[in-house]
Amino acid sequence: MSQLALSPIDKVASIESKDFKASYFKPLRPLILEDLANTWPALEKWTPDYFKTQHGNKQVKVYDASFVKPGEHYMGGIKTMPLGDYIEQVMTTTQDLRMFLYNIKSEIPEMVDDIIFPTLVNGFSKNFVFMFFGCKGSVTQMHFDIDMSHVFHTAISGKKTITLFPYEQGKNLHRYPFTCRSYVDVHQPDYEHFPGLKDAKGYQVVLEQGETLFIPSGYWHHVVYDEACCSISLRCSNSTLLGKLHGAYNLLVMQMVDRLMNKLFPERWFEWKELKALQL
Repeated sequence: MSQLALSPIDKVASIESKDFKASYFKPLRPLILEDLANTWPALEKWTPDYFKTQHGNKQVKVYDASFVKPGEHYMGGIKTMPLGDYIEQVMTTTQDLRMFLYNIKSEIPEMVDDIIFPTLVNGFSKNFVFMFFGCKGSVTQMHFDIDMSHVFHTAISGKKTITLFPYEQGKNLHRYPFTCRSYVDVHQPDYEHFPGLKDAKGYQVVLEQGETLFIPSGYWHHVVYDEACCSISLRCSNSTLLGKLHGAYNLLVMQMVDRLMNKLFPERWFEWKELKALQL
């Protein structure tokens, strides 16, 4: 089976703010930044032993593939467990068990001191600093970030394969209505079931430890954890009025409709979304 049309992502050791804005930020082009996090204390400090000994009793919510399936766990976690126990599973097992959008600013605020906010652009949120963990073999299905923020995603440890598509490729990815999700498998594309994939054009990169991926606003992304991995996402607000309104609509209208309908009619609602997604 032929593979998707995927291009490599530009990678730079360093870049000036004006060049970054002109070549990547404004035109919404992804970029790998090798040096953005190289002075962060987190790169040396945040080891499995650190999490176990310093924050091991902290209760965290974990997720698996049921997050995107209709029913009880849709858009929610499967259980809550001590961080130390979860880290042990991350380091010793291969399974789809993830911890994501864990806001260290509100949960473990002293950890924010171990990162340094970039100066490439303005607008970084210091109140939402999200940590991600995943066992080897974890998969985050194709989606775009609902608030339409720009994201700077840094691998603190481990590596992951990330596939990206511009927002406009949503139709080719068979986006499910009232969601920011697609159910395509970019590593084993099913062109018969998802014919739009034949015309999809995107990017793919293996994000290595210490590297930062700039994910522009609205970009679709699919993540496979090639190794047990810890990462941090810094969010930069959308600078355009249209982008801000789009994010507000997604959060206040689209998401609420989807959650309500899943609660009332989970299977029927999912089947309707699937039917609409497959209509090109």
